[in-house]
Amino acid sequence: MSTVTFRDETPTGREIARFSLPDLPTTATARELIRWRVREEVAKHNLKPGQPYGGLVQPPRTEVELKRRLLDWERQAAIAERAFTRNGFFLMVGDRQIEELDELVDLTGDPEISFVRLVALVGG
Repeated sequence: MSTVTFRDETPTGREIARFSLPDLPTTATARELIRWRVREEVAKHNLKPGQPYGGLVQPPRTEVELKRRLLDWERQAAIAERAFTRNGFFLMVGDRQIEELDELVDLTGDPEISFVRLVALVGG
């Protein structure tokens, strides 16, 4: 099992956020990494749903306006996957850019996975 650290960065490399997830398998696809990350963010948000959501992608405006509504992690993950395929953010493992959702990523050695945000991702 691996512990993966997820980092959000600006295109200039400035770190915006960081958190780790333990007990992940030693390999995963980019799609799985995105989904695990979004599931964790949404779970944390749903503990305090009245707070602003600061996840990888922002929910559509109608969901934001319903402050008490809990977010659906699977819907947010689908938005994030679409954003990835449209170059809304880059996924980096070390010095290597992950380019496809189904690309396998080696998670041995407890890697850092960087999500380089290019634009504000509202609705993917």
